[in-house]
Amino acid sequence: MSALHPVVAAVTQRIVERSRDRRAAYLARIDAAAGRGPHRATLSCGNLAHGFAACSPSDKAALRSGHAPNLGIVNAYNDMLSAHQPLERFPFLLKQAARSVGATAQVAGGVPAMCDGVTQGRAGMELSLFSREVIALSTAVSLSHDMFDAALYLGVCDKIVPGLLIGALSFGHLPAIFVPAGPMTSGLPNDEKSRVRQRYAVGEATREELLEAEAQSYHGAGTCTFYGTANSNQMLMELMGLHLPGASFINPDNPLRDALTAQAARRAAEITALGDDYRPVGRIIDERAIVNGVVGLHATGGSTNHLLHLIAIAAAAGIELRLEDFDALSSVVPLLARVYPNGSADVNHFHAAGGLAFLIGELLDAGLAHGDVETVAGPGLARYRVEARLAPEQQVDYVPAAGLSGDPTVLRPVADPFRADGGLRVLHGPLGTAAIKVSAVPEDRWVIEAPCRVFSEQGQVKHAFERGELDRDVVVVVRFQGPRANGMPELHQLTPTLAVLQKRGHRVALVTDGRMSGASGQVPAAIHVSPEAACGGDIARLRDGDVVRVDARNGKLEVLVAADEWKLREHADADLSASHVGMGRELFAVFRGAAATADLGGGIFGVAG
Repeated sequence: MSALHPVVAAVTQRIVERSRDRRAAYLARIDAAAGRGPHRATLSCGNLAHGFAACSPSDKAALRSGHAPNLGIVNAYNDMLSAHQPLERFPFLLKQAARSVGATAQVAGGVPAMCDGVTQGRAGMELSLFSREVIALSTAVSLSHDMFDAALYLGVCDKIVPGLLIGALSFGHLPAIFVPAGPMTSGLPNDEKSRVRQRYAVGEATREELLEAEAQSYHGAGTCTFYGTANSNQMLMELMGLHLPGASFINPDNPLRDALTAQAARRAAEITALGDDYRPVGRIIDERAIVNGVVGLHATGGSTNHLLHLIAIAAAAGIELRLEDFDALSSVVPLLARVYPNGSADVNHFHAAGGLAFLIGELLDAGLAHGDVETVAGPGLARYRVEARLAPEQQVDYVPAAGLSGDPTVLRPVADPFRADGGLRVLHGPLGTAAIKVSAVPEDRWVIEAPCRVFSEQGQVKHAFERGELDRDVVVVVRFQGPRANGMPELHQLTPTLAVLQKRGHRVALVTDGRMSGASGQVPAAIHVSPEAACGGDIARLRDGDVVRVDARNGKLEVLVAADEWKLREHADADLSASHVGMGRELFAVFRGAAATADLGGGIFGVAG
């Protein structure tokens, strides 16, 4: 392992310094909670009897004694979503494994798990980002019975893992292990699916052809195989030391997956305060772990949703992470993976090529990741330079990671990266602050200057495209899509339309105060514009025909309008009432009213800064 890269060291130190007081207060709080000892022992007899009333006789005896670790299971299971359907079996496996080492486990509670893939372009998408906050709150409720010595978190997708981790950090004195379910096996190649989507957008494919392509792609249990937010979550949990090594990308219903699930329970029992290897999650998630997460995001070309989630996660641990930190780290962290939409491979190909074990080794050897972190597996990130294998008697064994990539078209070493940087830029200018991911964008598209066309919801873009009004060089502006406006829905439905325009030879870009996720593709998109239009952000001053310049090369987001005229313009308004009722949206008014700006995580909880 090489000396830490000076930029990584400098960014980490800046985060430490700006977070000092808040982090100290957080650590004092969780240390005070830990100092009171296992809380179950302080419950009254009535409280405790309620807590074990429905347990088996052997579990009741263990819980009455107070000497055996009791593990809380927080589960995001539902059987509609492919990624979470495998979690139905996990509590049984975890309970059996806990008993095998003299511990007990109880399902502490459930959290909701919604899918952006199902709600794309629908009213339900406007609940999606705030579901992260609901999940964090549900996690806190689940653990509030004060019965547990550690917790196992079962969740996979989009907002679920960030919400679980934010909730876990509010109980930062408890050890936490995240237990993934793995990706579905490979189906229709992602680039073929993308081609059918684009053919459908221009009327060259029928709806039945489109549905068949989608069904062949999303065909079984497990996460979607492209590298969006769900699979980025798994990478983050491994890079941040909250998975067991090698756990991220083993398919569901695989004997190794079951062995890793069982091992998670056994390991959780070992790291409680009742033993001699106490590993509270609030200590594992420190400034170094957060930086490792950002580094992993850049190295893999991960989801831009994590610009929101990592900031919110860090804040929950008393750490102030800023967009400028992402930008600085992106300048030195090379892109080592090409997984759709940044390439044609899926996550199964990535894992087969060496996956996270190879990638973590490369980052450590280049000094681009902190090796001196604590993890659930033990001290040091080097413990994750291994591949998990199934040993006799269904146990997990580990072998050293391969020294070479198994497929250089999917995964490369630091010495020969796909690109020299992480492909993320932060843009500044009269329109505000935004982020742009260029890891899949051709370099001749990094600077787009064109007249804009302004919309207030994504359906209007589709209609304008169908009328031929966008068949030119254009910057498509979709505003009033931020957290305060309508909950910041993902605008992934714009991708096929904009991709068609770009393939026709037009110079096209998107500017929005909404979000696009890890599936945004090859069209330059300045997203998360802050302040948002609904909060008086200057994106609300734009008018059709204004020339907008999206410059990823120099970090600029500009409008070429005379300064005097620009200052005199009033902010446009939009009738958002239709986004505030129906499909449960009226219940989320308090979230919209309290949401932070996107650059502060877009959530309702206190953010650093």
